[in-house]
Amino acid sequence: MTTQLWRSLLYLPASNARAIEKARTLDCDVAVLDLEDAVAPEMKAEARAAAVEAVHSGGFGPRLGVRINGLDTEWGAKDLKALSETNVGLIVAPKVESAEAVRELNAALPASAALIAMIETPAALMRLESIAGVGGALAGLMLGVNDLAATLGTGPAADREPLKPWLAATVAAAKMHGLIALDGVFNRIEDGDGLAAECAQGRLYGFDGKSLIHPSQIAAANAAFAPSPAEVEQAEAIVAAFADPTADGKGAIRVGGAMVERLHLASAERLLARHRMATGG
Repeated sequence: MTTQLWRSLLYLPASNARAIEKARTLDCDVAVLDLEDAVAPEMKAEARAAAVEAVHSGGFGPRLGVRINGLDTEWGAKDLKALSETNVGLIVAPKVESAEAVRELNAALPASAALIAMIETPAALMRLESIAGVGGALAGLMLGVNDLAATLGTGPAADREPLKPWLAATVAAAKMHGLIALDGVFNRIEDGDGLAAECAQGRLYGFDGKSLIHPSQIAAANAAFAPSPAEVEQAEAIVAAFADPTADGKGAIRVGGAMVERLHLASAERLLARHRMATGG
């Protein structure tokens, strides 16, 4: 899963037929049909059936996933049972709080599906390393910032000051185990500048992409979590410098007035691989 792009993961309500149809045409990296927050209790069964039908029908440009209801609700197990008969590629599980919960999900997932575990509660924060280390189908961690802020009781802050330790901790736990790290949603749909700033913050902290709630947010996320032209130029210079015969046997060399080591070479090669995926090159 880590060889794929995760810049933009867009939630769409599975109860909305127009949203499902629109998802087939969007340029997000992952489209996720939502059975949880976006669906009222009386619509859960209808939304579940619609999600199953959408997976069977296919035709999606983005990779397609489904966010199920929590296994501690009356709908979660039914969601997994219905999806077990499909070839859905991704399951997003809300409010994962323990390694045991990940193992329970692993045992019930469709054989085709990878798992993204949402980190949304203080209990999950205290068990990040054990959650991330379960393995199996677990492909990534997603920080659920709305629920997390509510359960922590934090106040609003434009730069997410109260959540900064948990942004960093989530990325560290994910990267320790080779998982994808996905940033939480940005609620103010009309605030383009705020979205761009939060995407840049997420990229700075090491997230691989951002979860989104509206198609208008896709372009900002795709731009923020793709290598910039300056980054590509620098990475190409590092790769070229280490490829020069004069660099043979050297652990560190000078590139553009700075000393770079072979760990920078590995980072440069990963960045260029993401750039090729993003541009189709």
